[in-house]
Amino acid sequence: MFVTDIRKEFYDVVINQRVALLVATDIDALCACKVLQALFHCDQVQYTLVPVTGWQDLGTAFLEHKEQFRYFVLLNCGANVDLLEMLQPDDDSIFFICDTHRPVDVVNVYNDSQIKLLIKQDDDLGVPSYDDIFRDEDEEADDSGNESDGGSEPAGKRKRYDEGAVERRIERQRAKREWEARRREILFDYEQYEYHGTSASLVIFELAWVLTKDNKDMLWWAVIGLTDQWVHDKITHMKYVTDIATMQRHVSRHNHRNEDEDNSLSIDCMRISFEYDLRLTLYQHWSLFESICNSTYTSCNFKLWSLNGQKKLQEFLADMGLPLKQVRQKFHSMDMVIKENLREVIEESSNKYGMKDIRIQTFGVHFGFKNRFLASDVVHAAAALLESTEKDESAGDHSDHLSNLERLHLGIDLAKKKLIAIQQTVASCICTNLILSQGPFLYCYLMEGTPDVRLFSKPMALTLLCKYLLKAFVSSTRNKRCKLLPLVMAAPLDVEKGTVIVLGIPPDSDTSDKKNFFGRAFEKAAESTSSRSLHDHFDTSIIELKMEDRTKFLDALITLLS
Repeated sequence: MFVTDIRKEFYDVVINQRVALLVATDIDALCACKVLQALFHCDQVQYTLVPVTGWQDLGTAFLEHKEQFRYFVLLNCGANVDLLEMLQPDDDSIFFICDTHRPVDVVNVYNDSQIKLLIKQDDDLGVPSYDDIFRDEDEEADDSGNESDGGSEPAGKRKRYDEGAVERRIERQRAKREWEARRREILFDYEQYEYHGTSASLVIFELAWVLTKDNKDMLWWAVIGLTDQWVHDKITHMKYVTDIATMQRHVSRHNHRNEDEDNSLSIDCMRISFEYDLRLTLYQHWSLFESICNSTYTSCNFKLWSLNGQKKLQEFLADMGLPLKQVRQKFHSMDMVIKENLREVIEESSNKYGMKDIRIQTFGVHFGFKNRFLASDVVHAAAALLESTEKDESAGDHSDHLSNLERLHLGIDLAKKKLIAIQQTVASCICTNLILSQGPFLYCYLMEGTPDVRLFSKPMALTLLCKYLLKAFVSSTRNKRCKLLPLVMAAPLDVEKGTVIVLGIPPDSDTSDKKNFFGRAFEKAAESTSSRSLHDHFDTSIIELKMEDRTKFLDALITLLS
């Protein structure tokens, strides 16, 4: 059931209990976890933290902790499956689920005793009504109960009575069949598309605000959680702008609080500011030239994988009137005079080149004078650390990735390598025509032996590559029909086991509602061909598949979606 008063129905319940925190390994969940941990530390709530990477992990974690704990908090996992069916918990276990995955499973919505959903009601959830999908057992018992009566009456009478009873029974069965067909239809419409709702860190931050325990750190984590949804393209632009406005009110409230003379902050404290900044990835930690080359937005607009694109970029730089020496050196070494009105200069030239929305509403943070980060910088850095393929990096404390400056700078270096790898892979896929139109969707397979292919066995990196590749393909193809198609991408996962990771994303358009139908389609295609597949990711549009089953799985998918 949905929790209406998060303070009374969630926080006041767990405040005197021991709690198990099961946290998905994505950045929004990590941020929500940091905010909740800070709250628990304030009130000395005992908790155990368990990171979970997929459904199997979640099941194992629950089995290991179900004896010691009654209360479980699930962050960014658990809402989109029938959790009680999956975990088979005891009757006294209670699950609080704060999850951005939609649609929420109907059994979770209508279970009043064990499932408590910490999900914002203002997201248009469109949950079907109870009567449309559940029938009370009493009604079904009536269907079979009435036939066994009336044994002692004369035969003639009984025959007439029986005819009436049989008709009634047939009528009831017909009504039941109709109701079941309608139920299937309603559930299919409801569960067909996967999409994302309000960020989990924002929901938990608003709990902290209601409890009047929010501070700047919590606010910054909530900002990163929201920005993660934007960077990985999980929410619509409209939703992002609405949530940014909510965050902006909190930011000005906190900044206002620190403006009084009595409690003015020391210089090296953390300051958060609202920025109307450039959509150039990591540009403050890179050179302007490299950032333009490796940002999806500019790279796809200029078509930088072609000679014409490179020429266009040189013209763009000339139009801005910036010396090449300045553009190619580290941002923090650039001339102060140039840096002062850089955003305006870039915006003016971008408008001439058809890049109308080169600037985006976001937030920045200053730690003292030296360290300044945009929210998107932290998202890229944390994602690179979380999915690092370098042995010593991916281990360790994930929550460190968000606040430890040394880790952040390391993450930014890893993120640059990742973005260059994505850019090069996109260029080679476009130039060698690796993207094939399969009818209802586009398809691309990264061969074993492609440079940096190990990097793309990770879901966040593969998602970024996939989105970038589709944008690039749409901007370079002349085929109008192909511009409206979704993309399915496969990459080697584990060579020894012979598995591939397959990901599907919706068509690329400005008006897209970001709803993804591949989750259900993948399930059905794998089922109908009995492909050996593993649906272990919390995002249903990502599956693992045996290499040999790839062809028959694809054929089934084409048939299904045609």
